[in-house]
Amino acid sequence: MVLQALCRYYDILSAEENSPLPAFGYSSANVSFALVLSPQGELVNFIRLFEKAQRGKNTVEVPLRLQVPEQVKRSVNIAPNFLCDNATYVLGLSGKNEGKPEYARKRFEAFRQLHLDLLTEVDCPAARAVTAFLNHYTPERELPLLQAHQEELNAGGNLIFRLEGATGYLHEDKLIRRVWEAHKGQHTGTTLGQCLVTGERAPIARLHASVKGIRDANPTGATLVGFNAPAYVSYNKSQGENSPVSERAAFAYTTALNYLLSSENPNRKFYLGDATVVYWAESADPVYGEVFAGLFGVASESVPAGTEAADSQWVRDPQAERLLAAIGTKISRGEAIDTDGLEGLNSNTRFYVLGLSPNAARISVRFFYQDSYLKTLQKITQHYQDMALVKEFPNQPEQIPPWQILRETVSRKSSDKKPLPLLAGSLLISILNNTPYPAELYYALLTRIRADADDVGFRKINYVRAAMIKAYLIRKLRYSSSDSIREVLNMSLNEKSTQPAYLLGRLFAVLEKVQQEAIGDVNASIKDRYFTSACAAPASVFPVLLRLSQHHIAKAEYGYVSDRRIEEMLNLLDVSAHPIPAHLTLDEQGIFILGYYHQRAAFFSKTAAASAADSSSAVDSH
Repeated sequence: MVLQALCRYYDILSAEENSPLPAFGYSSANVSFALVLSPQGELVNFIRLFEKAQRGKNTVEVPLRLQVPEQVKRSVNIAPNFLCDNATYVLGLSGKNEGKPEYARKRFEAFRQLHLDLLTEVDCPAARAVTAFLNHYTPERELPLLQAHQEELNAGGNLIFRLEGATGYLHEDKLIRRVWEAHKGQHTGTTLGQCLVTGERAPIARLHASVKGIRDANPTGATLVGFNAPAYVSYNKSQGENSPVSERAAFAYTTALNYLLSSENPNRKFYLGDATVVYWAESADPVYGEVFAGLFGVASESVPAGTEAADSQWVRDPQAERLLAAIGTKISRGEAIDTDGLEGLNSNTRFYVLGLSPNAARISVRFFYQDSYLKTLQKITQHYQDMALVKEFPNQPEQIPPWQILRETVSRKSSDKKPLPLLAGSLLISILNNTPYPAELYYALLTRIRADADDVGFRKINYVRAAMIKAYLIRKLRYSSSDSIREVLNMSLNEKSTQPAYLLGRLFAVLEKVQQEAIGDVNASIKDRYFTSACAAPASVFPVLLRLSQHHIAKAEYGYVSDRRIEEMLNLLDVSAHPIPAHLTLDEQGIFILGYYHQRAAFFSKTAAASAADSSSAVDSH
C-alpha cells in the first residue's frame, strides 16, 4: 500500500505543467560545478553552481538542485553516471584516495567509455564537445582552471557540462536526451515479471534507488526495499527479484518519497521520536498538507519538532485554526461535517501519513496511515477536544501538538531528548485512528511525575501532562462500560464530585496552599516530600498531612478559609463511612493528579480575577 500510494502521488505531480519531479530516467541531484567546453572540447571555464539558503539563523551556500540523467546506485562498485558525476569519475582526481592512483583511473576510464559508447555517433555540437574532451583529456594533465579549485573538487560534489556560448547544460540537449532515454529503454538481460505495485508485466528493478532525508540514516541514502544477503532471499532469487517491482514503479515511488523528504517540498517533514514523518494528499494542491501541518503545530523550517529549539518557534496556520474551530463546533453540536468549512478542498481526497525510521543502511516503516481528508481532520479535532483542559497561564496553547506531549515523557536531565521510538508512532496512530492512547504513554507520564521535582519555571504536574492524562482516561472510558469517573474528566474543576481519588487530589492541593500561605516557599514542601505516597497510598499519608495542616492554618492570615475548604472536602469524602483508600489503582492515580491540577488551576484563576478587579478599581479611582 505504501508503494502504491507513492506511485500515485508521483503520477499526480508529474502530470503538472511545472512539475518538481523528474521524468522517468532522470533524477534530482545537487550540482556544485559546471565545466564549460569549447566546440573543440577544450575546457574554457569553470563555474561554481552554488546558491544562498537559510539554515536556521545562518545563510549558507548550498549546491544547485538540478534534474539530471538518473543517478546509479553504488557502494564500492565502479558505476559511472551520465553527464553528471563527481570529480573522481569526470576528471580522474584521486582526492582522498591519493595513495590509490588506480582507484581514480579506473573510474575515469569507466566514465569515458560510457560516454564514448553513447555519444560518438550523435551528430550535434554538444555531443562532439564531450567526446572530444574525453578523448584528449588525461588525469595527469594539469589544467590551470582546475588547479585553482582543486580543494573544492576533492571535497566532493557533482559536475556537469555546458557548451561555450550556450545557456543550458549539455544533458538538456534534445538529441542527447533522446540517446539517453533510448539507452534507459533497453532491458537486455533484465528479468520480466509481474509488478507487485502496478500489476503489469514489465522489467523488474534489480536495485531500488536510495532514499535520502531520513534523520540519523546513512547520509548517502538508505534502502526501503532491498535484499543484500542470502538470509533475505527466496529460492535463490537475486536482489529485487525477491519482491518484484517494475523499474518504472521503483523509480516513481523513490522519486516521490525523496521529494517529500526534500527541502523542495512546501509541506515540510517533521519528527516524532526516531521517526521522520511525511504526509501528502492525492492532489497537487499543497494546501491539504499545509492545513495538516498547521493542526499539528509543525515547527519552522530546519527546526526538528520535539527539540528544545522548536519551543520558541511555535507555528500555527491561521487557515488551520479557522478550519479546526469550524469542525470542532460542528462535532460538539453533533452536526454532520460537510465541505463548507474546507475552503474549497475536496473532503473525499485520500490523505496519507508515513513515518520512517533509520535501520543502518535500511529504512523501517514505523507507521502508515490513510483515510479521507475530512475524516483525518475530524480525528485530529477529536484529539484536541479530548485534550481540552483549563490552562494555568493565558499564553499556553489551545492545541498541544504530539511532539510536546512526547517531550513530557523524557527526563529534563537526560542528554537524549528523544522519546521511546515505538511510543511516538503509537501516539500518532491513536490520534489519526481515534483509538485509545497507548498505555505506555500514560505510564511514562506517571513515572515522570513521580520522579521529577518542581523547579524554577517548571512544575512536574503541568498543563501538558494533566491534559494528556485526562485525554487518556476519557478514551479508555469511551471504549469501556465503566461510567464511574466520567464526572471528573472535565475541562475544569468539578466541586460537586464525590469521586474519592479526585477529592483526595483536590484536598492535597488545598493542603499545599495552606503551607505556602503559612510559611512561604520552603526547600522541601509537602508536595516534594509526600505527593508520590499520597497519590499511590493515600491512607498512609493524609492523616499526617491533616494534622500538619492545623499548624499551618494557625499561622496563615486567612487560614480559616482553607480550614473551611478542608472540612467541605472531608464531608464529601465521608471518611467515617468510607475510610481513605489504602491504595489507588493506576487509573485512580491519574484522577488524583487531575483533581490536584483542577484545584490548583482554580486557585490561580481566582487570584488572576482578583488582581484584574484591583487593577480596574485603581484605574477608576484615578
